[in-house]
Amino acid sequence: MKPSPKALIIAALATASCALGGGALVMAQPEEQAPPAPPPVAQPPPHDQALPAPPPEAAPPPDTSSDDSDNDDEPAASSAPVAAAPPKPTGPLPRPKYQVAVMQALDKVTAETERFEVPINTPIRYKTLIFIVKACETTASDEDAVDAAAHVEVISQPKAPDGGQAPPAREVFKGWMFANSPGVNLLQHPIYDAWLIACKTEIPSA
Repeated sequence: MKPSPKALIIAALATASCALGGGALVMAQPEEQAPPAPPPVAQPPPHDQALPAPPPEAAPPPDTSSDDSDNDDEPAASSAPVAAAPPKPTGPLPRPKYQVAVMQALDKVTAETERFEVPINTPIRYKTLIFIVKACETTASDEDAVDAAAHVEVISQPKAPDGGQAPPAREVFKGWMFANSPGVNLLQHPIYDAWLIACKTEIPSA
């Protein structure tokens, strides 16, 4: 049987050792591979060495809240709800008041007519009659019919004859007269007729 190469190498080494003086036989061992070196560990820099500057941060987005608020004011104003109409009053509207009543009288004996003005609470004479108007007003805008009305007092007081004494005064009419309905509450007098024409000079509301 043919010896292996390893056995031949061992035999040759033994022979050489003996020739050199019988030194210890050392058998060659295969060389072991060194383990891989660990990765280097980063060491903190010394205190006197400046640290590297951190990377710059991204700039924050611009604040557009003020611009948005300014821009929102315009659509807000345009989109604001239209103010609701004021509620209608539950009661009737007040009637406009006036300072002067326009009257017209007829003398049935002479067939003469005369138109005259009677200020509120101011006695005005027409021949033997004295007219006193206490109020003059027109209908309000929420009323169906348009009319004028005056509260009138009529006193009959003929003038005193020359050197004589005037007969006593007596009231011949007191009540409301209506311009559009003169026959509703008519002055009953044997000689004169009188009725309301209109109200004049509105009194400013308080």
